[in-house]
Amino acid sequence: MPPKIERGHVALAVVQVLFALFPVFGKVAFDSGAFTPFTMTVWRIAFGSVSLLAVALLVHGRRAIPRLADVPVLFLCSFLGVTANMILYLEGLTRSTATNAGLMMCLIPVFTFVIASAVRQETFHATRALGVVVALAGAAALRWNDDPDLAGAHALGNLLMVMNTLSYSIYLVVSRPLLKRIPPLALIAWVFVLALPFVPFLVRGAPLVPDAPARAWWALAFIVVFPTSVAYLLNAWALQRLRASTTAMYVYVQPLITGVVSRYWLGEKLTRGTLVAGSCIFAGIWLVARRPRADEPAPLEAGG
Repeated sequence: MPPKIERGHVALAVVQVLFALFPVFGKVAFDSGAFTPFTMTVWRIAFGSVSLLAVALLVHGRRAIPRLADVPVLFLCSFLGVTANMILYLEGLTRSTATNAGLMMCLIPVFTFVIASAVRQETFHATRALGVVVALAGAAALRWNDDPDLAGAHALGNLLMVMNTLSYSIYLVVSRPLLKRIPPLALIAWVFVLALPFVPFLVRGAPLVPDAPARAWWALAFIVVFPTSVAYLLNAWALQRLRASTTAMYVYVQPLITGVVSRYWLGEKLTRGTLVAGSCIFAGIWLVARRPRADEPAPLEAGG
């Protein structure tokens, strides 16, 4: 394997670890009661905007500045990929478990293929249709998990995270044409920057610097630095060296890491129902994202 390709795979592996740890650290921050999904979203938007735009301008210079005609679409991408995406995810996380959050993120490649097929960016075959059904059945199976608490109190949280993956998947499809004119790193930077106008509506009088324990602040610091900025930077770097569709297969790693860490750090239970649901979601992803035959078009290239 050429060094360029090998480094790309290493970067993608690190990205999956950082994203997998996000729900674990999110639960730690929320358990303090000091941070809300809205205040955490504001922290992520603020830090991500500054750090990602600075790096994008440093790397790409004037190429990092989008055309005026692209700004309306970038605003839409910002709402779908950052504002709505983060709020739905964090609101869902507060109502569910980190383990479930890891599994729900696996639906992103599934929804992305469905939406891309609907707008004819991707070829939709019977095998992929079966994969969509199997993956969604796995997600729905979490509603009837062995643990009665997960079946009831966490049902809304799971639904919000499904909506989160749908929002992000629409963002991936909408943003794809922009990648022909805007470097991936610059695109994600502006998606964060254009989310800043939503900040006043997100704060809603809540303190951005609450009286929280050190454990919660360290968890927030990890979230805004690593899953927010470092992961996106590494992902953009890897996509310049690998086919973006490779990330669809790497997503398998996230729920495994999240499940193990959540069990030993947060004491979450890994029930038979969770294993069955996860197996269905994994099988669905494989059917949807498996490598097409030589006479078929390449799968949708989209980052995570």
